[in-house]
Amino acid sequence: MKVKHITLGSTLLAIGILLPFLTINQPQLGQVFLLMHIPALLAGFLLGGKWGGLVGFLMPLLRSVLVGMPPLYPTALIMSFELMTYAFVAGIVSSKLTYKSFHVILSLVLAMIAGRLVWGVMSVIFLSLENLPFTFEIFIAGAFITALPGIGIQLIFIPLLIHFMNRAKLIHTK
Repeated sequence: MKVKHITLGSTLLAIGILLPFLTINQPQLGQVFLLMHIPALLAGFLLGGKWGGLVGFLMPLLRSVLVGMPPLYPTALIMSFELMTYAFVAGIVSSKLTYKSFHVILSLVLAMIAGRLVWGVMSVIFLSLENLPFTFEIFIAGAFITALPGIGIQLIFIPLLIHFMNRAKLIHTK
């Protein structure tokens, strides 16, 4: 792995740990704005699926250990699989496509769908171990309805950021 990848991965990891402070560590606001998802998705686009997935997986765990939020079990553990999936899918799909704004959005949407599905599956697994309910209604509310502002932020901010980074030659796209 190149020094550039390590530096970029570490920077995105740090951003993922710090960015949720904008929600004043309120879990309800975190579930609405999904600020930790932004650097995880960017990691997929910028580092590729494998290394982006690693950054996504480590982000909630490190934040939990360093800051105490989200709670390590089950929330940070569930989020680790979710953010790993976002980054992995974004990295894999975007690497298969030539750079066009539509392809960035397509990669992003596919990553967001896959990540939400993994979040649902992991929630069923870990919450059932605690005898906590996780119904289809809870899944829809958490994955889509409550998260709608964060989804909008991601769909606007990430393609714009990728576009400007590409234009400024900060990243190399095929």
